[in-house]
Amino acid sequence: MIDQTAIIDPSTKIADNVTIGPYSVIGPDVEIDEGTWIGPHVVIRGPTRIGRDNKIFQFSSIGEMPQDLKFKGERTYLEIGDRNVIREFCTFNRGTAQDKTVTKIGNDNLFMAYVHIAHDCEIGSHTIFSNNASLAGHAVIENYVTLGGFSGVFQRCRVGAHSFIATNSVVIKDVPPYVKVSGYYAKPFGLNTVGLQRRGFVEETISQLRRAYKIIYRNGLTVAKAVEELRKMESFEIQQLIQFIEASSVGIVR
Repeated sequence: MIDQTAIIDPSTKIADNVTIGPYSVIGPDVEIDEGTWIGPHVVIRGPTRIGRDNKIFQFSSIGEMPQDLKFKGERTYLEIGDRNVIREFCTFNRGTAQDKTVTKIGNDNLFMAYVHIAHDCEIGSHTIFSNNASLAGHAVIENYVTLGGFSGVFQRCRVGAHSFIATNSVVIKDVPPYVKVSGYYAKPFGLNTVGLQRRGFVEETISQLRRAYKIIYRNGLTVAKAVEELRKMESFEIQQLIQFIEASSVGIVR
């Protein structure tokens, strides 16, 4: 299952049923779990751990050192979960010693061609990164987020669960959960209603989130006053919104 032209460091730990295509290069301190498929001409550098049943397509660079001038060769990491699809020409960098030392990716994500994940980013599960979407360092992407093609997220920004970033958008503030944003720089454009319906959110919950959106963005309130109003509503999703807003260090999109 390993092509004879692949170059693999002896220290690499490769589980059963792993496929490695022609001319791929796997460096030291790399672990690859069962069922993962690595196409031709892929470069993987360590320390990197790759979980089960991932698919990594040709010309991707996985686990390379961070593009950060502060990086001085410290031992930092990349961790990739299970069942991710990483298409052509993607670049995933390791972390830096100035942060958590690790770039972390969850499960069941789709990364289309030319996606860039910078150092110290944290990505949840079930996300979709369309072609050429890019994250700067230290960004956090929560579960079920969709990033449109050519969109970008600035350093240290967070994108909340079930939100949608439109094509060509540039995110410089935190995007609350369930919200759709668009533009340069990104501004809110309502709820991600289509995404919520596809994921089985009931109409009552979506109606509550519409009301919450109006409180945050349509009623002319400060963020603090909007949070006070949100506290009067009782649901798990509203509590998620409140917690996200209160934890924001850079402010939310307005």
